[in-house]
Amino acid sequence: MSNKNGNSNIIAVITMIFLFGMISFVTNLAAPIGNIWKMQPGIEGSNALGMMGNMMNFLAYAIMGIPAGNLLKKKGYKFTAEAALLVGLLGVFVQFLSGVVDPGTGKIPFSFFVYLLGAFICGFSVCMLNTVVNPMLKILGGKRSNQYIQIGGSFNSLMGTLTPMFVGSMIGTLTKDTLISDVNPLLFMAMGVFAVAFVILLFVPIQNPEAKKVEGQVDNPMKYKHFILGAIAIFVYVGVEVGIPGTLNFYLSDPVKGAGMDPSTAVAIAGFVAGTYWFLMLIGRLVSSLISGKVSSKMQLTCVSSVALVLIILAIILGNSANVKMPVFNGHGFEMAVVPVAALLLVLCGLCTSVMWGTIFDLSVEGLGTATEKASGIFMAMVVGGGIVPLVQNFIADKVNYMASYWLLAVCVAFILYFAVLGSKVKKA
Repeated sequence: MSNKNGNSNIIAVITMIFLFGMISFVTNLAAPIGNIWKMQPGIEGSNALGMMGNMMNFLAYAIMGIPAGNLLKKKGYKFTAEAALLVGLLGVFVQFLSGVVDPGTGKIPFSFFVYLLGAFICGFSVCMLNTVVNPMLKILGGKRSNQYIQIGGSFNSLMGTLTPMFVGSMIGTLTKDTLISDVNPLLFMAMGVFAVAFVILLFVPIQNPEAKKVEGQVDNPMKYKHFILGAIAIFVYVGVEVGIPGTLNFYLSDPVKGAGMDPSTAVAIAGFVAGTYWFLMLIGRLVSSLISGKVSSKMQLTCVSSVALVLIILAIILGNSANVKMPVFNGHGFEMAVVPVAALLLVLCGLCTSVMWGTIFDLSVEGLGTATEKASGIFMAMVVGGGIVPLVQNFIADKVNYMASYWLLAVCVAFILYFAVLGSKVKKA
């Protein structure tokens, strides 16, 4: 897009930031709704199966990531965004159908597989949206690209904050009688937002941005070592971002192997705690958007990955050793809740993970020029880490315990720290 038309740039940036929020809204339905499926006959208590909706959501990235990048290159930004919104509408509708169809007589309810199909379709949608918003903000922003990405990430975090709270408040006390239909109002809201966003986008003038080719630059992003390491960093980062609050939600809600909280309030508190994690991500991204012009992406990523590693290890060590009163954001304000000290430490990680997506993306595509669009598609394929890492983490939680599962996330954060310090150095292809 030409920078000569400032108004068009502003409209395009605002549109991309709005789509950032849609990504989080859909993605963050998976973990709290997984709490409902965990209680259903044939699934009862399995954390791994409860996380399967999240897994299907992110598995779509592995399949659609590169095709989405190719679609973006051939059809343009507006077409790709509109197609993504229609696919998202379909995906949420299929999830709604999972609460309507006959559950069947199999060991695992047939309706559960319908839900997984809906989550998979939604994954295609958010993958396509991610493919659009990141390179467009990178190109539109120039030197301020990370700042734009962090602002978009702030809106993303706002939606991530509200979604688990909405689900938790609608569920109330989690029992075997809790059904997916209990959260139908939220699914209707999601379908409405997709439909309205599609109509709005029809009238927004979005042209395709033009990336300048730089000297020595090639069109294959896989020729750049720092991009390859950055793609791996994105894989493990999304796993960390999703795994921390998702597994924490299960941990606090679990009446048997969890934190031992009052079952009558555990689900609601777990939703508020998970929401507070996303709220801190919102705060972190707002701060980053203010300082990104003065503090480099490399410095930001180095600092936050170091702190996150310390917080996760402390959470594992301290675990249930003590309870603390923690202010949790309930959607209107803060209230005090008694939670294990590990929960407080893990929630604080939200301040750290808030910065990681934008800084990793910014460092990874530095110097790629016209290869940025292909790079974005590959990046989206690597977002499958948000499904694989939490699934493996919850398998560990089933076999060992919840706190032991966080060692996997500690290893992931250690790799991000390596990328920040050494792996992000730009080298010509």
